[in-house]
Amino acid sequence: MTHDHDLVLRPTAAQTAAALAPPPGRIGGDLVVETLAGLGATTVFGLPGQHALGMFDALRRSSLRYVGLRVENNAGFAADAYGRITGEAAPLLLSAGPGALMSLAALQEAAAASAPVLAIGAQVPTAGLGGGRHGYLHELRDQQASFRDVVKSVHTVRTQSQIPSAIAAAWKSALTAPHGPVWVEIPQDVLLAETALPVVTAVDATPDEPAPRPELTAVAAHLLANAERPAIIAGGGVVRSDASGKLLALAERISAPVVTTFGGKGAFPWRHPLSLQSWLEDRHTTDFLEDADVLLVVGSGLGELSSNYHTFAPRGRVVQIEADAGKLESNHPALGIHADARLALQALLETVEVREDASAPQRVAAVLAKVADRLAAQDLDLEQRVVAAVRKALPATAPSFWDMTILAYWAWSAFDARRPNTMHSAQGAGGLGYAFPAALGAAAADPTTPVLAVSGDGGAMYSIAELATAKQYGFDVTWLIVDDGGYGILREYMTDSFGEATATELTRPDFVALAESFGVPATLTTPDTLAKDLAEALKTPGPSVVVLPALLRMFEPTHL
Repeated sequence: MTHDHDLVLRPTAAQTAAALAPPPGRIGGDLVVETLAGLGATTVFGLPGQHALGMFDALRRSSLRYVGLRVENNAGFAADAYGRITGEAAPLLLSAGPGALMSLAALQEAAAASAPVLAIGAQVPTAGLGGGRHGYLHELRDQQASFRDVVKSVHTVRTQSQIPSAIAAAWKSALTAPHGPVWVEIPQDVLLAETALPVVTAVDATPDEPAPRPELTAVAAHLLANAERPAIIAGGGVVRSDASGKLLALAERISAPVVTTFGGKGAFPWRHPLSLQSWLEDRHTTDFLEDADVLLVVGSGLGELSSNYHTFAPRGRVVQIEADAGKLESNHPALGIHADARLALQALLETVEVREDASAPQRVAAVLAKVADRLAAQDLDLEQRVVAAVRKALPATAPSFWDMTILAYWAWSAFDARRPNTMHSAQGAGGLGYAFPAALGAAAADPTTPVLAVSGDGGAMYSIAELATAKQYGFDVTWLIVDDGGYGILREYMTDSFGEATATELTRPDFVALAESFGVPATLTTPDTLAKDLAEALKTPGPSVVVLPALLRMFEPTHL
């Protein structure tokens, strides 16, 4: 009897001959790039360094496209965006020590946002591993320990024969839901030594998809079909699993209003009669969700921002679908279903009975009217005009990337993303400097559409060097910089809390002149001309900068 697990693919005679006589001049770095190509990678990001030169030398013998940025953290942000846009694991090649450590903030954002990034870092020579103090350049006692609390998994290589398996295991980890960053480190001498190993060909690293348990989805379907006031919170997991169509079908079948989290922008049509949009920081929305007798939470852990800063206290039954087991019931008791959002929503669609409720659209409209009235009482016309101008200028298919700035805080709640997977921000980890390098990564992923980056002047200074990258590769990215003279959101927080702000005011450059010094065209705009100037920049191929001097304010919080 032959069992399936006994079957193996037999190499052809030509494959055997090629394996027995690999091409000369290959080193350990070639095994890295060959494995990446065998896994299906086409583009790698990174920054060369002394210990990583074996990988970078191998790139010129490969078909992989290399996109080099000027700072490792920015390279990590670019890889993060590439992973979000394509759904593929984005390789990120780094050197040891300072180069590796410079990527940590970007990898934290990738972890918080479940972006698949395959970071491959160099290490000191093998003799320096193990914690001894040998005095190697860039030496750390335990480099991987710096990454272990940030990434999904850590993989250490000590010999060349371990390279394909380690990278394949990391690839699978990065793409198994929930997606996330992973870390592989390879010593310098292993990368530089000549190799007699055969050329790496196809590599199997098929990710796992957590499927829902049927007894749990049966209970969830019964609860939803028999609820009096069901509601749905759709998070980033819906977008990442490409489940927006299934979410729409389920919401319409059970007449359930839907609110999308800031990470789930675009998961549900903004103008749909059942759409509560994304006003999660508004107490009217919070009250509505608390009043639901059955609340379905899909692809969200109901963290700080999604719970109106943990003031949300549901009174009904919560059903939570989440691929990250650590997020299940981490903030609220629930019927927890550990599963990929797409698979779980499909299971619900196959079992839930139709529930009619003609009052649901009216109740949704009433909440949105209350939200609009609250904003209208706060003299926030400038802010709403700026958000509307950006939306008007941005093509529906064009992705946008937002830094941690006041306009982004507005966009989380007020911006119509139009389509799934087109609006991304750094709200996962909340660090500065994300928008522009991330937009470059998105442009590398899809050169057929322009990309928008939005930063404040403070955040822009984190990544200004990447104007050189944008110019070098000709990426079609427009960078909107809102110049308010400092860290605007921190200025508001400190003024509200302490009566005055400290350390928030910044000397900054002439951003128009600075961009032009890189050979990147730039425009100084106003709120009245923003839509026209931004649309023109987005229509012009290649990189561009639009600078908007404006002092924007946040709407009043409702969680205090």
